Amino acid sequence: MAEPNDKGAFQADIPADAVQEALRSVEKLAGGDAPEAAGEPAVAVEAPGDPGALAAEVASLKAQLELSTSKGRETLEKLKAEHERLLRAAADLDNYKKRAARERDEVQKFGNERILKDLFPVVDNLDRALAAAAPDDPLAEGVKLVRASLEQALAKHGVSAFSAMGEKFDPALHEALMQVPTREKPPGTVVLEHARGFKLYDRLVRPAMVGVAVEPPPAAGGPSTTG
Repeated sequence: MAEPNDKGAFQADIPADAVQEALRSVEKLAGGDAPEAAGEPAVAVEAPGDPGALAAEVASLKAQLELSTSKGRETLEKLKAEHERLLRAAADLDNYKKRAARERDEVQKFGNERILKDLFPVVDNLDRALAAAAPDDPLAEGVKLVRASLEQALAKHGVSAFSAMGEKFDPALHEALMQVPTREKPPGTVVLEHARGFKLYDRLVRPAMVGVAVEPPPAAGGPSTTG
């Protein structure tokens, strides 16, 4: 306690235990003790150059890169599959267009085939009428004109007639109605024509009805009809 006669001096009563505690705290701090020595929890602080933190960051970046690469590869495969699907779809569409165009052409070219085939017997009858007419028959010229007009009308729709007389028998174009024994023509030659054949554009719609030459027997007879 300071003397009361000290003029201008600061006076205070400080407990002795508080002074001792303060001295101990200063000594501990001066000695470099960690804060936890005073009962305070320690806080771990990693230095910027810590190898463990750097390795963890590298591992994380590597994992992200691998994931990104995997996703990119997966996306590329999907795009490739979609591209191939679109190519197939385009090819299918192109084939469909070509097939539709062919079918349309078929309908335009051969859609009236049944009607045209019904007119072939008319042409056959005109041919037979001309074959049976006398050379000086005045009606023959009229029949020729009618037949020519009918054939021109058929030609506008792609129909053409062909004769097989004198040709070698061809089963793809001719239909044999009979065999004709003769030595005048080689066997297999068309020597008789019952009706001409007809084509619609490049398609055979009716073969020529013919008789085909065969080697006659030793005792030559008349024409023999096949069963």
